[in-house]
Amino acid sequence: MPSDDETFPATCWPDGVPGQTRVGVVVGMESEAALLPPGLLIGIAGADPVAAEYQARRLLDQGAQALLSFGIAGGLDPTLASGDLIVATGVIEGLDHFPANSVWMCRLLNALPEARRGPVFSANRVIAGHQSKRGLFASVGARAVDMESGAVARVAAGAGCPFAVLRAIADPAGFSLPSAAAAGLGPDGKPRPLAVLGKLALRPWQLPGLIRLGLASRGAHHALATAVAQLGPGFAL
Repeated sequence: MPSDDETFPATCWPDGVPGQTRVGVVVGMESEAALLPPGLLIGIAGADPVAAEYQARRLLDQGAQALLSFGIAGGLDPTLASGDLIVATGVIEGLDHFPANSVWMCRLLNALPEARRGPVFSANRVIAGHQSKRGLFASVGARAVDMESGAVARVAAGAGCPFAVLRAIADPAGFSLPSAAAAGLGPDGKPRPLAVLGKLALRPWQLPGLIRLGLASRGAHHALATAVAQLGPGFAL
């Protein structure tokens, strides 16, 4: 399987400069939304693909002219580590493939030289086990997985507007998510620590995995915060 560097040029040089396009951003968690600069329209989907579609449509109704999927992701490519940034070349959802806007993608890559590039897979459920991640990477070639990008890409394609994806890897390909972690996020994107503690009381052996996941998630959030600071007007298209 070719790497992203073998498939795409090392550097993008899009024409033009960032404009005044109004950007709508779909995230899964409230903590991701808190990293974004002011002036953006934001929708929080709570890691729910149906809610992500609703939020994407709502942002367009509110005047967004381009859509960005932003937040943490799971790694599928074993070369990606926690905290690595990925800018999607496109989104795979089922049998559909949606190419990201090439100009916006290139601006993100130029502003974030440490970011990796490649396709992102959008799942309708949490891909928790490392074997499932390995199987997805082998079958579809996506480098990362999340639960919002498919809806964002699909809505953008239907509306004829550009979209881009900027994600940071939290759980890498070799790490299996503890089942207790699934209880940790509410539909409003807010953390639910008491729900996690309830699950942990039944499965105390998952504590080391939850600690590792928490540290990885913190590192991914830090990478996203650094990226936002580097991007400046690069959020515009």
